[in-house]
Amino acid sequence: AAQIRGAARTMPHTLRRVGTDDETLAELTVLAGYDDDLAAQSTRLTNRLRDALLHVHPALERLLGPRMDRGGVLDLLAAAPTPQALRDLGEAGIAATMRARSPRLAKTLPAQILAALDTQTVVVPGTVAFGRVIAGVAAQLREVRLERDTLATELEELLEAHPLAGVLTSMPGLGFRTALKILTIVGDGAAFPTAGHLAAYAGLAPVTRRSGTSIKGETRSQRGNHALKSALFLSAFASLADPTSRAYYDRKRAAGKRHNAALICLARRRTDVIYAMLR
Repeated sequence: AAQIRGAARTMPHTLRRVGTDDETLAELTVLAGYDDDLAAQSTRLTNRLRDALLHVHPALERLLGPRMDRGGVLDLLAAAPTPQALRDLGEAGIAATMRARSPRLAKTLPAQILAALDTQTVVVPGTVAFGRVIAGVAAQLREVRLERDTLATELEELLEAHPLAGVLTSMPGLGFRTALKILTIVGDGAAFPTAGHLAAYAGLAPVTRRSGTSIKGETRSQRGNHALKSALFLSAFASLADPTSRAYYDRKRAAGKRHNAALICLARRRTDVIYAMLR
């Protein structure tokens, strides 16, 4: 990435522009929007499911809440949504229900579930109605997650067909979903005259605080494309495992910047590299 950026800065005539596949990019844009909708729906259903569990059995929610991304847990809640239904299944029944999609978790979680059930002796009013909600929401969440997994496979195949996909994913900390977000929003970068324009569009460039004729220094921008800013910020965080990115982050921390401010500085620096790679 550094070599390509240097060539783009000093010898732009030596680089060949890569033509993008408009049909592939159009399909990626449509399916990426659908994936975003599924992600938002998954978050909403997860929160609703945890809220219903919290009303019925707080200890059970503490145990199962962090594991809502496991297929076996959703299968279990769809089949046995109330504490009494879980007790009726027993340890062997819980393990059998979970085993198909969470075989490793099925070995350890059933005993923990029964232990959590024993911590509460009071039956909350409306438990049966809450059970109906839990079973329905768990089934919906299971379908949404399965659909998103299937869609992810299609998106990866489409992304591999794009000529710029390999360029982006070669950068440390930049996975297929981040590359997808950059491609669908930025494209090949031709719409931005410089990397600074791209950084400003993403809301990563600092803005000057003014009051009349007074200049009060620079502050973090609250504008820009928030989806792109989030993708670049998360990729910067993921790149901390890379020695070069980590060294830059550590220098900013040593200069007195907090964690988030140092990450934004790193994301801004990486934006220069991404822009040069795309161009």
